[in-house]
Amino acid sequence: MVVSLLLFLALGAIAGVLAGLLGVGGGLVLVAALAWMLPGVGVPKAAAMHAALASSLASIVLTAAASARAHDGRGSVLWPTVRWMVPGLLVGGWLGSGIAVRIEGEALRWIVAGYCLLAAAQLAFGKTRALTGGGEVAPPRGAPMTVAGGVIGAVSAVVGIGGGSMTVPVLVWRGVVPVRAVGTSSACGVAIGLASAAGYALHAPDGALPQFAVGYVYLPAAIGVAAASVLAAPYGMRLAHRLDGASLKRVFAGFLVAVAIGLALGG
Repeated sequence: MVVSLLLFLALGAIAGVLAGLLGVGGGLVLVAALAWMLPGVGVPKAAAMHAALASSLASIVLTAAASARAHDGRGSVLWPTVRWMVPGLLVGGWLGSGIAVRIEGEALRWIVAGYCLLAAAQLAFGKTRALTGGGEVAPPRGAPMTVAGGVIGAVSAVVGIGGGSMTVPVLVWRGVVPVRAVGTSSACGVAIGLASAAGYALHAPDGALPQFAVGYVYLPAAIGVAAASVLAAPYGMRLAHRLDGASLKRVFAGFLVAVAIGLALGG
């Protein structure tokens, strides 16, 4: 158990840096790693994918909160946009987790692998919208942002992520500068994690995991990952404000392709 906790802490540190630096990808890495690790600590293999998704989402609550707090300190969270998106994120996260618990673990594995490839393509080839007029746009508001939040929350719950790979491109498309899109996405991730983890805990069948769990949320993994990520996320945020992330994103896109292949072969 001590070795497992150390591994969970290491995973949390990686996820926290990625959350602050790129705003995407950390949850996908967590899901893949946890799906591989959890059977070794007593989680039934048939439930490992659900537990990986649930535990990743539970840890994202604190990961995203730490990242959002750090970004907010630099004025990079658009709170009006967050307020419009949160209702959709909560409903979508709850419904998405309810759907996911009814999907077989092997099918979920392929869904997550496919999403890794989509996220890799977005990182490698996604374009940043150029701003016109030399300034920033007003924070996006209105019902379309709530609807977008619903879709983002539902998909995020099924693939076990904080939604950055969808929220960031949507905000950039609306004219938000990338660093503010990442900060705003982090704040949105708190709502996704709360609603989705609660859904995985309450929608799970009785006795889904043998011990140390609430529904499908495996507590040692969720707590260990979250504890390390809280410390690591601000470091990733500081890097985000200092580095040109284009090359880094392409490298990480290649890593996500490798994660997708690992998931596909891991069944």
